[in-house]
Amino acid sequence: MIATYTILIFLALLVLVPFIWMISSSLKRNNEVFTVPIQWIPEEFQWSNFVEIWDRIPMHTYLRNSAFLATVITFLQVLTGSFAAYGFAKVRFPGRDALFLGYVATVAIPWQAYMVPQYIMMQNAQLTNTHLSIILIQAFGAFGVFLMRQYYMSIPDELVEAARIDGLSEYGIYWRIILPLSKPALASLALLTFVNTWNDYMGPFIYLTSNELWTVQLGLRSFVGQYDAEYAMIMTGAVLSVLPVVLVFLLGQRYFIRGIATTGLKG
Repeated sequence: MIATYTILIFLALLVLVPFIWMISSSLKRNNEVFTVPIQWIPEEFQWSNFVEIWDRIPMHTYLRNSAFLATVITFLQVLTGSFAAYGFAKVRFPGRDALFLGYVATVAIPWQAYMVPQYIMMQNAQLTNTHLSIILIQAFGAFGVFLMRQYYMSIPDELVEAARIDGLSEYGIYWRIILPLSKPALASLALLTFVNTWNDYMGPFIYLTSNELWTVQLGLRSFVGQYDAEYAMIMTGAVLSVLPVVLVFLLGQRYFIRGIATTGLKG
């Protein structure tokens, strides 16, 4: 057991190294970030970086945009994914399994394969340079349906059949029985969707051109010039952008771990 814990602690430290370096770099001058050997503790802590970044770029706007997109997309993904998954898991209809396999198979198609036609479609609908375009392309993915269906399969069918015999509608079963039993899976899906949306760069980079619509990931690009980059400011912004994700994970980690551990287990 001691050897196992030692290995786990060592691996955890390896995972934390980039984050420690990021925090350390955010407290340095720009010319101190890439010193060799690495200076983990700055000679002089530049706390002013966390004040200066708010003056250099509209960080509050970028954070607000990221929070808005992540929240709306997470809500829609959880709502539509959980509801569609209920139909695929607990409602019998012709072609159900074939339709589910076809829908989930879209996950295997790389985004680059349909990125251009998707952009043309959004452009024809005059939705480019709007937050709605990001919401539409990210809020209805097949992964959420797959994750929730796997969890619903672990809920006994007898429970659903008993509710139908008692006269409860499919909507009532979904709302009163399935959702309360699915909190761990819902939390897992919400956390994964929130983090993925918050960290997304390519989607906003392609669809958002106005500065006031940018997310924090695009905003940090302001510190990258044609010939150089202000790495200290970039690391400072990265620290600020990570904090909401860490907070969300800490609030939902109990449900997240349970959801990941039980998803896919069929009782």
